[in-house]
Amino acid sequence: MNRNLIVIGLIATLAFTTSCSKPEQKTEIEEDIIQEEPILYTGDNSATSLDWNGTYKGTVPCARCEGIETTLTLNIDLTYKLSTHYFGLNDALEEDDMGTFTWDKTGSIITLEKVSNGPRHYKVGENRIWQLDMNGHMITGDLADHYILTKIQ
Repeated sequence: MNRNLIVIGLIATLAFTTSCSKPEQKTEIEEDIIQEEPILYTGDNSATSLDWNGTYKGTVPCARCEGIETTLTLNIDLTYKLSTHYFGLNDALEEDDMGTFTWDKTGSIITLEKVSNGPRHYKVGENRIWQLDMNGHMITGDLADHYILTKIQ
């Protein structure tokens, strides 16, 4: 009889411990899917308050050429076309990149996906965008104003 009590006690203990276990942890794939959901902004920002889609153009400084004429077209479907024209380098080297872009969590900075060469971060403002450095920071100093692209369309 003592044996039966011991077996019943073990079964009860096992049932109790398995019913009080922690909930399942999400896998990395599930977390990635959750993070890919669209960002919902609660306030005014460039993504929600500005007429940001269109074409921007300007000539930015270049360390090894006379300047880089840059044209960036942002489309409402979050696609872009980036054209660069390097003055004074191999008879004006030209490059075109196309792809998608994403907004940061503040809704003020975009990141261009699949850029083959050069910066891919831009801060969006009213009728202009600022090219950011390779780490996504504002460019400062004497040439800072030369990194602004102005909306032409």
